[in-house]
Amino acid sequence: MTTTLDKPVKAPTFRHVSTARRIKNNIATGVVWACFFIALVPLLWVLYTVIQKGFSMVADIDWWTKSQNNVLPDQYAGGVYHAIYGTIVQSAIAAVIAVPLGIMAAVYLVEYGRGWLAKVTTFMVDILAGVPSIVAALFIFALWIATFGFPQSAFAVSLALVLLMLPVVVRSTEEMLKLVPDELREASYALGVPKWKTIVRIVVPTAAPGMISGILLSVARVMGETAPVLVLVGYSKSINFDVFNNNMASLPLLMYQELSNPRAAGQARVWGAALTLILIIALLYLAAAAVNKLLTRNR
Repeated sequence: MTTTLDKPVKAPTFRHVSTARRIKNNIATGVVWACFFIALVPLLWVLYTVIQKGFSMVADIDWWTKSQNNVLPDQYAGGVYHAIYGTIVQSAIAAVIAVPLGIMAAVYLVEYGRGWLAKVTTFMVDILAGVPSIVAALFIFALWIATFGFPQSAFAVSLALVLLMLPVVVRSTEEMLKLVPDELREASYALGVPKWKTIVRIVVPTAAPGMISGILLSVARVMGETAPVLVLVGYSKSINFDVFNNNMASLPLLMYQELSNPRAAGQARVWGAALTLILIIALLYLAAAAVNKLLTRNR
């Protein structure tokens, strides 16, 4: 006697996709591609314009090895060595301060964050993420210069950049730590490894590729900020190695200064500085991708 259990079970099959759904799918795909190309047009236009007008300046070796010291406004001479130095130094100091604070805050929120302190930390990070750069610059001016009496300097600019970098580092690190499987943590705990050592030896190294990429991208993001350098430091045509005193140039500040120069040489320096900044940021993006790929391969 056969039962229903003895009968073969027919595998379910997919229903035929109707013509109307295929048409809708093709229309949606076409709209997405059209939006992509529309968004790509202004980007390529900007890149083409900057390269066309700034390449002649960037191609000159003096552009990378000399400053604007003793260069007249109408002279096609000098370079942006002093501004490149200022941009890199200001961003590097900001990174030295913001990266450890951001990583520690992200580790706390992911691994330990409970109760009111975690809520306050998350709220403050969200607030910082929406603060305009001019507000960060004015806050540092009011606190560091007006209240504490320190002079305008490159270090003050770095403090403002810290406020802009911090939320990016926290959010990117937080997301990378959340992607680490809980099984790795549980296996470490099962072997008797303390929680702090599990974080240092297991969790952070596993999330390191994404964390480093986020850090480099946050540095690239603050390099082009103009408001902090306008408020917190003055422009100098020569290089200044003292980050705590006197004026110091940067690429955004140089572009702002040369915009008031009506001569053709000044406009050429603006386009050259813009292309230089794009090249530096592009190198940081490539470095982030390379580090991410290298660390992922060696894991």
